[in-house]
Amino acid sequence: MQCTEHTFETLLGSQSQSQVGVAVTDPRREYPGAFPVELSEMPRAVEGRRREYVAGRVAAHRAMEKLGLSPRPVLANRSRAPSWPRGLVGSLSHNSTACVAVVARATQVRSLGIDIEDDSPLEPDLTRTVCTLEERAWLAAQPEARRGLFAKLIFSAKEAVYKAQYPVTHRLLDFPSVLVTPDVDTGQFEATFLKETGPFAKNDHIGGRFAIAGGAIHTAVVLMPDMARA
Repeated sequence: MQCTEHTFETLLGSQSQSQVGVAVTDPRREYPGAFPVELSEMPRAVEGRRREYVAGRVAAHRAMEKLGLSPRPVLANRSRAPSWPRGLVGSLSHNSTACVAVVARATQVRSLGIDIEDDSPLEPDLTRTVCTLEERAWLAAQPEARRGLFAKLIFSAKEAVYKAQYPVTHRLLDFPSVLVTPDVDTGQFEATFLKETGPFAKNDHIGGRFAIAGGAIHTAVVLMPDMARA
């Protein structure tokens, strides 16, 4: 988990000039410390889902503490996405071994989006659902042994983009709405909107970064205040 925390600190720090709190917990563990109002959102959840939810909220609280703030509840909005306390922006993600939370002050960062996935190949039948024709053409040009992993990278990058754009656009996007172009040499990717989405015009671009390390794919997007016109 220290590797995951350091990786996201590096990815986010390289894109943002402001401080971003990053914290990681283990979804397989039991954690005390979730607020009662947070626990009330999961009254009938199965045990595994409850542990994952609590671990994510504890990670969010710890990320707030890294900014020098007292922890506050993180509840869910109508779309079930995290609703961050007033004055904060953030993002949550998890895979089989880590729950990750990132938090920043809204005065310094417009929006954050992160994703973490196990570094297993994307299932072939999902590739046509997740990837556009242009993305599949890019995959076909990659070494065959890496295509499934890079397809999972595209999936993860889109997840990070969608989380970052939602607080700005309030739009739920499907996979063909964005084209992701990774640069495997630099660890960067470009995301292009393929249709008008809120303040983003068709063919507008936002950038992100990724790292494949420690058995996981990590992707991150930071939108600064001048990058999105709410």
